[in-house]
Amino acid sequence: MAQRDEGLAGARVLDREEVESVLKGAFYTPGAAAPVAKDEGKPTHYKVICISMYTKDLEKLDEMVDALKKKGLTKANRSALIRAALDQVDLERVPKGM
Repeated sequence: MAQRDEGLAGARVLDREEVESVLKGAFYTPGAAAPVAKDEGKPTHYKVICISMYTKDLEKLDEMVDALKKKGLTKANRSALIRAALDQVDLERVPKGM
């Protein structure tokens, strides 16, 4: 069996000038706008948000999610647990200095 020269095989597949031409035209053109994704009916029943939480609170949240998973609730996650907690909050019992 003949030994192949891996460097030459790669050079034949990827012609340097062709690759540079494609990259210059697609990625490095000044002022070129990035392709815009078409809105194909994005869900409107939820939104992705970002919130800040203390690391200790996140650790507690993750421990609670793990406990729920051990009980067999395989779809338990941070978001689901927070939604369940929201359903149970009594606004009359929330501390005033919050």
